[in-house]
Amino acid sequence: MFIPLYDHNPRAHIRRPYVTWALIALNAAIFLLVEAGGMARAVNAAALAHGAVPILFSAPTAETYASLVTYAFLHGDFWHLAGNMLFLWIFGDNVEDALGHLRYLIFYFLCAAVGALVHIVMLPQSNVPVIGASGAVAGIVAAYLMLHPHVRVWVLVLARIPVPVPAYWFLGAWIAFQIYMVLQPVGETVAWWSHIGGLAAGAMLVMIMRRPGVPLFARRPSR
Repeated sequence: MFIPLYDHNPRAHIRRPYVTWALIALNAAIFLLVEAGGMARAVNAAALAHGAVPILFSAPTAETYASLVTYAFLHGDFWHLAGNMLFLWIFGDNVEDALGHLRYLIFYFLCAAVGALVHIVMLPQSNVPVIGASGAVAGIVAAYLMLHPHVRVWVLVLARIPVPVPAYWFLGAWIAFQIYMVLQPVGETVAWWSHIGGLAAGAMLVMIMRRPGVPLFARRPSR
């Protein structure tokens, strides 16, 4: 098991990643207000009301379309939330730096929406709500990998050994795992297709939404 801890990748264009911080705060606040405390009935009601339910898109309403964004702010449990927010904290600031605050926010929502749509297309008859920021976070992972593949990322190996590795090793392995899992007949407990959709959206969008002059696949000295 590999857990990202830290990347030493100074920002070049913004002083503080306000949008990344706001997204983390909003996700945490919604979890605490709506989903925490073991209230299973409240969690299920929120997922059904605001999660993306594929079968509902056969006759969509305004609320159904809104769920392409709202689903990304709901999480099933603390670890689901913590995993997504950890990736967002470590990698989101540099993507925000490369895109700018407003374009980064748009990028985040588009990756979330595309992630949900890919899941819906692949499993159109599912009545299981998709929730979680994983589609949007997958987009950030793809963008970070295309922007900063050679930056050193400290990862925790086997939950106890911190090791610095190039971003392309860790994030490349994470992406390969998503692709592997989407090919496995493991049911609908994890919306792997939303991860794939988010990855594809992030890779495409960063090419057109990054600031002028920001290079792709930048090389920098190892740290």
